[in-house]
Amino acid sequence: MKCALVTGGSRGIGKAICIQLAKDSDYHILINYNSNKEAALETLKSVEAEGNTGEVIQFNVSDSESVNNALNNWQENNKEATVEVIVNNAGITKDGLFMWMPKEDWDNVINTSLNGFYNVTNNLIQKLLRNRYGRIINVASVSGVKGTAGQTNYSAAKGALVAATKALAQEVAKRKITVNAIAPGFIKSDMTSDLDEAELKNLIPINRFGEPEEVAHAVSFLASEKASYITGEVININGGIYS
Repeated sequence: MKCALVTGGSRGIGKAICIQLAKDSDYHILINYNSNKEAALETLKSVEAEGNTGEVIQFNVSDSESVNNALNNWQENNKEATVEVIVNNAGITKDGLFMWMPKEDWDNVINTSLNGFYNVTNNLIQKLLRNRYGRIINVASVSGVKGTAGQTNYSAAKGALVAATKALAQEVAKRKITVNAIAPGFIKSDMTSDLDEAELKNLIPINRFGEPEEVAHAVSFLASEKASYITGEVININGGIYS
């Protein structure tokens, strides 16, 4: 059984990625969630509605013990299964001006977006290397590419994720493992639901927020064999917002 793991797969962009992978591939979809099991099960229903299989898997990406316990137990119970695709999508924002930013808001954002990538990928990468095939796709952000005021913590985490993508890509390329990032701009999701779209769309050349599916299509392509000569790349999906 070949599998694709999507962290933060219960809602928003993560959910759209799970559904798109179910449509475009034969992968068994592992839908990771932290607290909202109901939403994860809804995503699973949508995956199954596409005629594919999947399951939900609970762990907090920022907690290495939680990640290792969950993934090792899953592998123990599914000895024949191989995770070929890792989509590091889980992330949180705690916005605020840097001079007033509590250490907790800095730590929580870094721990989820950046350390989450380490915890999940580090657990699985040796298996990818042994199998000589894999796709690692990191969901970064426009904030990590150009920087966004009020998001110094999030920009730091996502910018580091971009750099990590480029470095890891060079380490594992010989084993037919590609490592790429996507950097979404303003996408309709829980994360952007408090933003004023009517006002902000004036900053976007395409003049609207993106849909989660528009991000998911790019992820699905990068996860496929068609993308075998693309690695260390950052694809901006932002409607034309560039610094």
